[in-house]
Amino acid sequence: MTNDSNYMHISHGPFHVGQRSIKTAAAATLCALPYLIFGADPSFACIGAIFGLGSDMSMSKLNGGNRFFGTVIGGFIGIFLYRLYLMIVPGGGRTLWQLGFLFVGVVMLIMCCQLFKWPGGIQPGGVVLCIVMFQKDPSIYLEYSVMRMIDTGVGVACALFVNWYFTRPRVERILTKLHIPHNADGSVFLFRKSEDKTADETKSA
Repeated sequence: MTNDSNYMHISHGPFHVGQRSIKTAAAATLCALPYLIFGADPSFACIGAIFGLGSDMSMSKLNGGNRFFGTVIGGFIGIFLYRLYLMIVPGGGRTLWQLGFLFVGVVMLIMCCQLFKWPGGIQPGGVVLCIVMFQKDPSIYLEYSVMRMIDTGVGVACALFVNWYFTRPRVERILTKLHIPHNADGSVFLFRKSEDKTADETKSA
């Protein structure tokens, strides 16, 4: 641990750069890496990683479970309803029929989340449901839905791994090895105090 008085602890001000902030950024970055290497879109995976990173493993499992379960349920409901929609409007496109299917889909989503006792899955599930129902290309709705489920699973897995591997003691050791000033909770010192800067400048003059 470093107690350098020449630095201002961010958590005492309007900003807080603690272990959770660092690990959330690390999870999203780690998640995006393989996607960018293979030229794929990491958006949904990164969103899953950010949603899935909690203050500890139990919160990560809860947040990640909400995100993944909601995405899967919303995706399957979207696939089912969009298929029915294509039976009425074979060419797809935007019509008023979609309003009825959307209404039914949201109700089904809420009921499923209540049934499986995952109320936190309603919001992420609703996002996927709306994207599937209002997409422009009806030929890829099945592939798109499945890939979003996989992407979300990858992101949640990255968040769980980061929270499991980068424990508080390990993060503190890494910060110490890198000579990064930090507090006992892993929060980093980023800005030097203005009065210390002035004092140093006066001495150097």
